[in-house]
Amino acid sequence: MISKKKELVIAVVLVFLLTGSLAFYFNYRISAVKQDYAAKILELNQQTAANLQALRAAMDDLGINLSSQIGLVDVNLKNFKSQNQQEIKTLSGLIDEIERQSSIQLTELKDELKNIKIKSADFSAIVNDVLQSVVSVKTNVGQGSGAIIDSKGYIVTNVHVINGASTIKATTFSGDTYDVTAIVGYDGNADIAVLKIDAAGLRALNFGDSDNVRVGEKVIAAGNPAGLAFTVTEGIVSAFRTFNGVKYIQTDVPINPGNSGGPLISTKGEIIGINNFKVGGFEGLGFAISSNNVRSIAGRIISDYENQ
Repeated sequence: MISKKKELVIAVVLVFLLTGSLAFYFNYRISAVKQDYAAKILELNQQTAANLQALRAAMDDLGINLSSQIGLVDVNLKNFKSQNQQEIKTLSGLIDEIERQSSIQLTELKDELKNIKIKSADFSAIVNDVLQSVVSVKTNVGQGSGAIIDSKGYIVTNVHVINGASTIKATTFSGDTYDVTAIVGYDGNADIAVLKIDAAGLRALNFGDSDNVRVGEKVIAAGNPAGLAFTVTEGIVSAFRTFNGVKYIQTDVPINPGNSGGPLISTKGEIIGINNFKVGGFEGLGFAISSNNVRSIAGRIISDYENQ
């Protein structure tokens, strides 16, 4: 009976010991696993942090490089745009210059063709253009002619055409009549006066260089002889004379009352003189004030008038 109790006690003790050993073993293993897990988690966190830092650094480098590349592209685009605009401006300038030169050459060619026609035949090629700039000057005491020398309405004529007049009117080739708004000024010694009308769309004649005129050249006188408005007569330059410091072109062009103040025109369609007088009793002995004298006097008169 006692022996069985001992065996039972021993068995219980063995079970207790075995249970305790197993518990200790499992607790140890669990602790070891936890430690290993914690170590791996720490290592993983450290690796992740390192990877994130490396990624941030890489992204920063990429951002810097990208910004640099974008800036370089922007600079290149601006340089290209500036260069392109400059090239377009240069090309436009060349086109404008070509057009200008072409226009000048075309005008010169037309003038040369007119000149050739005049030299070989007559003045018909330029008469209509010339007459657009000639006016009939009528006053309450007489009449004469004039030439439009500026599109602003300035007309050159002789002083004796308007001398003593209280009313002065100018009639253009198109038939329009205008009151003379001002006697701009005059030079009694040279017999040159400048008048002013208020009109739009006037066509002016250009002055030629009378020093380049040669004896024997063809010329025409445009005016209103004997009241016959807008008449042209042809002749040649006969000689040059100087009276009282004024240079005159002597011509065999018929100059009659009414021609005074009208232009003497060269083959180029330019004013080379202002018809002034003829010697009575002689045919083909007329005189025109040289264009260089007229241009100088008229220019001074107009300048003084505009600067008042």
